[in-house]
Amino acid sequence: MLLLGAMAVMSLIAFCAMGLDKFKARRGAWRIPEKSLFALAFLLGAPGAYAGMMVFRHKTLHRRFAVGLPLLSAAEIIFVLWALFAR
Repeated sequence: MLLLGAMAVMSLIAFCAMGLDKFKARRGAWRIPEKSLFALAFLLGAPGAYAGMMVFRHKTLHRRFAVGLPLLSAAEIIFVLWALFAR
C-alpha cells in the first residue's frame, strides 16, 4: 500500500510540474529542465507525468516524452500491481 501511495504522490507532483512547465513556456520564463521532468517520472511519477503531458498538451512532439512516458507508465503500473499482489 505504501508503494501505491508513493506513486499517487509522485504522479501528482509530476502532473503539476508538467503544468507549471507549460505555463512557464507560454510566458518565456524559467523552465523546468527535461531531466527533472524525467526524474520525477522515474521516481514512480510516470502516470502523472503522462497525464500532464496529455492534459496540458506539453512535450507531445518530443519523441522521448511521447514514447517514453507511456512505456514507463505501463512499466511502473505493472511493477506496483505486481508488488501489491505477488505474495
